[in-house]
Amino acid sequence: MEREKYFPYLVGVSALFIAGCAAFYSVFGLSKLFAGATLSVIIMAASLESGKLVAASFLYRYWAKINSLMKAYMTVGVITLVVITSAGIFGFLSNAYQGATIEFEKQSTTLLYKEERLVQLEEDKVYLIEELEQSITSLPDNYPTAKRKLREEYNPKILELNDVMLNIKQEIGELKVQLVETGVDVGPAIYLARTFETDIDTVVKFFIFILIFVFDPMAIALVISFNVIIQDRNKSVNKDDSKSSYSNIPIRRWAQHGEKKVRNLKNKKIFKAKEAKEAKEDSQRNQLERNWTKDGNE
Repeated sequence: MEREKYFPYLVGVSALFIAGCAAFYSVFGLSKLFAGATLSVIIMAASLESGKLVAASFLYRYWAKINSLMKAYMTVGVITLVVITSAGIFGFLSNAYQGATIEFEKQSTTLLYKEERLVQLEEDKVYLIEELEQSITSLPDNYPTAKRKLREEYNPKILELNDVMLNIKQEIGELKVQLVETGVDVGPAIYLARTFETDIDTVVKFFIFILIFVFDPMAIALVISFNVIIQDRNKSVNKDDSKSSYSNIPIRRWAQHGEKKVRNLKNKKIFKAKEAKEAKEDSQRNQLERNWTKDGNE
């Protein structure tokens, strides 16, 4: 019984909490979309959010009493506001995702560039070595000085490439460590992207769409559910009051009749006692008069 007593309040609090969260995220997302008039957008979106909940409650309570034009307009208005709220939530979550992954994407792009640069340097090194070998091979065996000069000419270039490649490998290692540290914030998205063999953006967009499809519609459904509970409770209370009032009518009538009867009986007893007292006083008075008369005659 206690659970049923507090259940309507639980539904109402849940509806207001979900609707409030949806309104906050939607207003924040819309304010980011129209950053040139942030305060105006916040006021406008907040008023529309509250009006949406009131309109949904009004439609449920007075559906049978309003005309078709009003029904159609308010229904379309509520659905449109749900879509706008969902779009605002999408903007908020997208902005949050971009803020969490911007550093990760920057590091990933840098790592990709470094890896491509390392591959290119390795190809240049192979080309220089092949060119050196071809140049030495083209010379006769009795030209050792020319061959030595060729090696002296190419070796600094190869050594320079080795130093550059070594530095790039160190940078790649550091970037991979940073990616691991940064990827903690978006680790679940990375894992899901690898599981489904797709990119992180696709996975995040999929989950954002799931959230917006159940967020604001659930708030509207709970608001209507709260109205249903309140109306049912009011009907049951009125029914109980009507039953108790009708059932007490005979009791009240019997009580009034009994009180009247008792009052009449009391009045009768008082009247009889008064008559008896007056009769007794008259009898005593007559006896005294007779005694006085008798004494006077004697």
